[in-house]
Amino acid sequence: MRTQHLLFCLLLCFANNGYGQSLKTFSDSIRQAYKIPELGYAVVAGDSVLAMDVAGVKKWGAQIAAEKNDFFRIGSNTKAITGFIAATKVKEKRIEWNTRFFDLFPELKAGSRKEYYDLTLLNLLTFRTRLFAYTYTNDTPVKGQFSGNEDEQLYQFASWFFKQKPVPGNDQIHFSNLGYIAAALMLEKATGKTYKQLVGELGDRLGIQFKFGQPNNIDSMQPWGHSGDMVPESAGDNYKLNWLLPAGNICVSLPDYVKFIQLQLQGLAGKSDLLTKDEFHFLHFGLNRFSVGWFWDTDEKGRIFSHNTGNPGTFLTNVFVYPEPDRAFILLSNAQTDAVAEGMGMILEEMERLYIR
Repeated sequence: MRTQHLLFCLLLCFANNGYGQSLKTFSDSIRQAYKIPELGYAVVAGDSVLAMDVAGVKKWGAQIAAEKNDFFRIGSNTKAITGFIAATKVKEKRIEWNTRFFDLFPELKAGSRKEYYDLTLLNLLTFRTRLFAYTYTNDTPVKGQFSGNEDEQLYQFASWFFKQKPVPGNDQIHFSNLGYIAAALMLEKATGKTYKQLVGELGDRLGIQFKFGQPNNIDSMQPWGHSGDMVPESAGDNYKLNWLLPAGNICVSLPDYVKFIQLQLQGLAGKSDLLTKDEFHFLHFGLNRFSVGWFWDTDEKGRIFSHNTGNPGTFLTNVFVYPEPDRAFILLSNAQTDAVAEGMGMILEEMERLYIR
């Protein structure tokens, strides 16, 4: 029996290695055909990495080869990190899901629209608000409108958007990054720490190095982002993305991001001491369509999965988490074009074919 078990494990390992090589060959052909400068991908289980690779170049037209530990901007996938931090602070009883924003910031209430008065931490993290769909493409506010350091500007930004007219509707989901800004301010007030400090503490706890903003602004030898017409993004700070930090401006390397996604699989299986299985399930699937940082759906076989897409303008990230059969797929690129999205979709299909079908 022991010999049979060993043989089975060896065969499984051989199969996975074979799949890994097949996926590497396929993904590299797609990367070249669809003009993806740098591509990173991983297939993971809760206790292992089944396939992982980073290939291509850090900047279109420059021969600077991709490296395993390159940083990628993950855009809206930042929301799952913010939501996870919130869940840990709720567990520590530093704040509650039903804590209202204006209970922590009563000085802002008088100048805000009454439709926002009862917004809670959970409302803000799950798109259950009537805040409008602000993103980095909006014309206002303008640079220089807010003053002070990053945290002071976030506070002024929240004061501004709570004065704006709400979108129609009541209990519907309204996709807005603004809720995450307000939620981050609540977490800061409840803990006495900045959002960046909270992210840093989570990173230290998980052995992950999180950074913020454009990778090439941190280090010129890190990947450059590329716009829809494949123009490399010059190093610098995008002030609107800085305001949107808790909603979409973290960057991280693929090996480190794998750790965060593996934690989700472990937690959904009840194998994490950070949150219970039910708490992880609530983050991913607790509310209709979008819970705390995660969209969710079911596939053609009825398997439930959570997912998100990060598209901050010059990078593209796709993540899919299947509690059963204990699989997650990660795709990262340093360009955001229709062709890149199409190519990444084809790679995802190949991942699913090899590893869960």
